[in-house]
Amino acid sequence: MLRVGMIGWRGMVGSVLLHRMREEGDFSGIETIFFSTSNAGGKGPKEATDGGVLHDARDVNKLGCCDVLLSCQGGEYTTEICGPLRGSGWKGYWIDAASALRMSDDTVIILDPVNADVIQNALVRGVRNFTGGNCTVSLMLMAVSGLFKAGLVEWMTTMTYQAASGAGAAKMLELVKQMEYLTEPAKAHPSENALEIDRVVIQAQRDSSLPTKEIGVPLAGSLLPWIDRDMPGGQTREEWKGMAETNKILGMEPPVPVDGICVRVGTMRCHGQALCIKLTEDVSLGHIEQIIAESNPWVRVIPNDKESTLRCLTPTAVSGTLNVPIGRLHKLQLGPEFLAAFTVGDQLLWGAAEPLRRMLRILREHLGQRL
Repeated sequence: MLRVGMIGWRGMVGSVLLHRMREEGDFSGIETIFFSTSNAGGKGPKEATDGGVLHDARDVNKLGCCDVLLSCQGGEYTTEICGPLRGSGWKGYWIDAASALRMSDDTVIILDPVNADVIQNALVRGVRNFTGGNCTVSLMLMAVSGLFKAGLVEWMTTMTYQAASGAGAAKMLELVKQMEYLTEPAKAHPSENALEIDRVVIQAQRDSSLPTKEIGVPLAGSLLPWIDRDMPGGQTREEWKGMAETNKILGMEPPVPVDGICVRVGTMRCHGQALCIKLTEDVSLGHIEQIIAESNPWVRVIPNDKESTLRCLTPTAVSGTLNVPIGRLHKLQLGPEFLAAFTVGDQLLWGAAEPLRRMLRILREHLGQRL
């Protein structure tokens, strides 16, 4: 029986992963050992075998007893543990949600509805490190990978609208606190004058007592056109990932240019993206929609009308679902080879947890384990 070690399962992504694995029956037929960085010796969840206790997530010997390690603990943990574990002779499979190993030559970025062939080829070659991709890149590819595979993308820009969930649970909680803080002045000074309400809200946003310990600046009622650290050439690292990870996930050679500006917005969950795609040829909208719709079972082509867009193409509509809608599809005034689109997807599902649980299933099938 396959021994699977779970690390980081109590965090936000880990909690979503655990929920999805329970929904899909993924714990059936495996031995599951749960690890903790802070509560070793405590009681594990109901799926915990091996006595039902939590083991030390830094115990390389205990980790090495597992055939598969599935980590949502974060990049610092991966950097600290994975190298020494491999150095100890461990030849198991590492499945990770963090970015630490993504661009390593011995690691495959996993998004099987998009790159199942890349994953299978890697397993045959003996690759043993698999990691989920950047959430925004993964959601974008769930929507438009069919166009890349058809050779129709010469280059693409993506202007993102990324939710607080992409920055972690603490940021989500602080966003709610900021929202609460901004509503108090409006309650204290009830008025039907929009400019007066605007004045008191802006004053509250600029007040030094607004909770900003986690985010650093006001996000509620605002936006932040900078995500992650700076990179050469004026990009942020989040923007750099667009081209680097898109081409690695798809195995594109030569690489297709992908660039844009990544923006954090005051929504709780789900990332939206406005896309501008330079097509390699003038293709009809009907053919484009067909390619997209047939690329995987979860993408949804939304008609480019006001009612459909406002009903289906928002974080409110998509949150908590596996659907990845794409709409606003139309040719730009720049010319018939320029395509506009807007897509949105749940950052905690296809952008984080879902590729991990699906990789575990793929691995079990590869190893001949019965599901």
